[in-house]
Amino acid sequence: MRRVEARYLHLDAVAVALDRFAWAFKQPGRYLTGPGESPGIEIEDGRDDLEVALRHLPRGARADLSRLVERIDAEFERRTLPDPGWACEWTAGRWWWWRIRER
Repeated sequence: MRRVEARYLHLDAVAVALDRFAWAFKQPGRYLTGPGESPGIEIEDGRDDLEVALRHLPRGARADLSRLVERIDAEFERRTLPDPGWACEWTAGRWWWWRIRER
């Protein structure tokens, strides 16, 4: 994990992303946000980091992280709604950006 973070992300990127989702999923209702979230830093950014890690990790570590990401994806999808208007070149292949979070 450290090698992948050093080369493709930043130190503790995966842990920060997992913590961001864990905190958001503890909040009641459908509204999802992250702890201390700043404008322009969304929980979807954490999902982007997890995707980068999944692409570059060796098989065993990728399988372990995949199991966590599958649960994150299921909960994120359950607590959001589709937003087909978001589909664009920038979000290609990143379905988590095509979801609406209720406010």
